[in-house]
Amino acid sequence: MQGNGNQGPYSQEEWIRNMTPEQYAQWRAQNGYPPVQPNQNMPGPPMTNEQWAAMQAAQLGMSRQEMMEWQAMQQAKAELARKKERKLRRQVKRQNRSPLVRILQAMLVVGLLGGVAWLVINGMQEPKPTTAIVETASLGTTHAGDALIVRNETVYNDEGVQNIEYIAREGSSVKLGDVVCYVFSTGYSSKEMTTLQDYRDQIKDYQQSLLTSETAYDQKMTRLNDQVIQRGLEVRELVHGARGSMVNQEAILQEAIDERQAYFRSKYSSDMRLSRLYDDEETQKTRIDSWIKQRAATRESIISFYTDGYESALTPQTYLNYSPAEVRAMVGGQKPERDIAERGKTDIYRLVRKDNYAVLMLIRDSVWTPVEGSVYKLTLENFSTTTVNAQVISYTRSSGELLLRLGIAGDVTPVLYMRTCRAELSEYVDSLVVPRAAIYTQNNQKGVVRVLEDGSLVFIPVTIISEQSDGVYVAPIQTGALVSGQTIRLFH
Repeated sequence: MQGNGNQGPYSQEEWIRNMTPEQYAQWRAQNGYPPVQPNQNMPGPPMTNEQWAAMQAAQLGMSRQEMMEWQAMQQAKAELARKKERKLRRQVKRQNRSPLVRILQAMLVVGLLGGVAWLVINGMQEPKPTTAIVETASLGTTHAGDALIVRNETVYNDEGVQNIEYIAREGSSVKLGDVVCYVFSTGYSSKEMTTLQDYRDQIKDYQQSLLTSETAYDQKMTRLNDQVIQRGLEVRELVHGARGSMVNQEAILQEAIDERQAYFRSKYSSDMRLSRLYDDEETQKTRIDSWIKQRAATRESIISFYTDGYESALTPQTYLNYSPAEVRAMVGGQKPERDIAERGKTDIYRLVRKDNYAVLMLIRDSVWTPVEGSVYKLTLENFSTTTVNAQVISYTRSSGELLLRLGIAGDVTPVLYMRTCRAELSEYVDSLVVPRAAIYTQNNQKGVVRVLEDGSLVFIPVTIISEQSDGVYVAPIQTGALVSGQTIRLFH
């Protein structure tokens, strides 16, 4: 489009004013003018965004769509440049900060995070209780040491013991009069028993010849022989598994044999040869009996053929007299001296009372004072642990050691073969237990604050016995001032 101020009915200004934005932008481009800027006054009414884009496109020789895409790209580039500039300014600002400022900022961040976490955790937790109930509990204290067992037992010994034939079973119960063993003295030889058996064989053979030579029928002898044979068959049946008591059956058999022998002696009492054989048998038995001693139980008790050399020294009559030093020596293996009359004798067996025994217990460096007559739990540690009730008979403290003399009412079987061992003595005391938060100090005195029924508070002074994981064990200074079941205040 061409135009100047001299052509047409309009002046140049009017002509330009009547142009559209596109025409104006084209006119400026054709006449060498720079493109119109956004803030530049334009002819005609104000332009819309579409008109402005069309004018810019006309100036740059683009279509409207290309102009809009170009503008979007330019705006994106400008925004990216502005972001980079802001980031660069922040980095420069951070680099210019002092180390102290950075540390304070970090501490502030950590503090804020910690405060938020504390608020969250405390918000999740349930409110802490403000009161508690006084409870009753047993407080246990354990004292460890060395123990020496004292049994009610008697040792039987003899001189010149060559051999022992055990009859009773080890550790079994025996009654008064039960044969427990046979003791063979020095000088005894098995040849003596061979000689005795030879005499008995001669008697048997001669008796058989006398019976064979008889012509008259002897009804009593026949009955006695049949009786011995029948009792012998009954013993054999028991051996092969029949039910019954072998001990009783053997006694019945022996009684039948003795009865037959007595009748045989009386029937042939005038036979000189048989009488001489009987005399030889009796003399040999007497000779053997001088070397073999039958030992029987003198009371109902437990039989044991094992001894350790302490039996004569550790008895119910003597154990109360020993000092801590003497007991320590025995625990260490030092055996007491034996009486002169007992020296050279061989221990054969011991009889032990079934019930009741005693313990000598040594505790090093102990300031504990036991109560005589009180009962405590005693644990004896050996091959198998044994726990019993032990009563304090008496105690002695000397040279840094506490010696307790304890009595145990119970079965002696668990300690039948025990002499020394490690032991633990436990005492249990009933006490009041309160939470740790219940302890309150008033005028340098520890106590608890009791909540009365009307809501009022009363300070109760207490003595702290022990602090355990389950609470604080206390006792009121004034008896009865604090009892189980009462309500107390907590101080968190």
